[in-house]
Amino acid sequence: MKKLMILALAALAASSLQAQKLVIKGSDTLGAKLVPILSEEYKAMHPGVSFEIAAEGSTTGIAAIIDATAQIGMASRRAKPTEMSAAQAKGVSMKPTIVAFDGIAVIVNAGNPISELSKRQIEQIFTGDVTDWSSVGGPAGTISIYTRNTSSGTYSDFKDLAMKKRDYASSSQKMAGHEQIVAEVAKNPNGIGYVGLAFLNEPGIKVVSIDGGLPNKESVHAKKYPYARPTFFYTNGEPQGEAAKFIDFVLSDEGQKIAEAQGFVPLR
Repeated sequence: MKKLMILALAALAASSLQAQKLVIKGSDTLGAKLVPILSEEYKAMHPGVSFEIAAEGSTTGIAAIIDATAQIGMASRRAKPTEMSAAQAKGVSMKPTIVAFDGIAVIVNAGNPISELSKRQIEQIFTGDVTDWSSVGGPAGTISIYTRNTSSGTYSDFKDLAMKKRDYASSSQKMAGHEQIVAEVAKNPNGIGYVGLAFLNEPGIKVVSIDGGLPNKESVHAKKYPYARPTFFYTNGEPQGEAAKFIDFVLSDEGQKIAEAQGFVPLR
């Protein structure tokens, strides 16, 4: 009997450990590199916890909180009024927690002689008003624009911050993630795109300064860089259980150091 009780308790403990699974969905900006690295560090300290991470865009992360299919929704933008209304209709209280700051860097092919553009030129290029590099001081060549897809928070933020909320050029090509934008710009001499700070050290690309300013820790934190923005974890109300512990870890000095090592700008 005693042996059976010990076995039962062991099975219960194992089942409890198995149950500690955190489902995190949303932003590619956060989910492609940073959150997987944070989750590995967290698992090393909490071996009983597992993670399911899906980085398919901020819209999917916010929807996952509304639909209760994730404990944490990653987003590189704030929830839209329509999303807040949809959440309220389901009795969901959308709580944002800023986890780090980011800057949307404009990148071109490493062989492109252009190294600086103005905010006005960026707007003209991405809306399609300007279609040839010769119009902005470069050699003749049709500009190839690479953007994120419509479920991306970066796609929305760039429209708001750089394009006066105008539509992207009809010729622009939508990519699933930042890494895909980097890959396309790196192999296309006429390419231009945008990525988060975590993706700037890839080969074949270079960052263009905007009105003389580059995205870095100082310019983003001081909000001097024009395309600076916070990034978020969304939860249904105050985070609970393992989600709360993981968010505390991300906001801790150790978590913020990891964020900084990945190119993000820490909160402090």
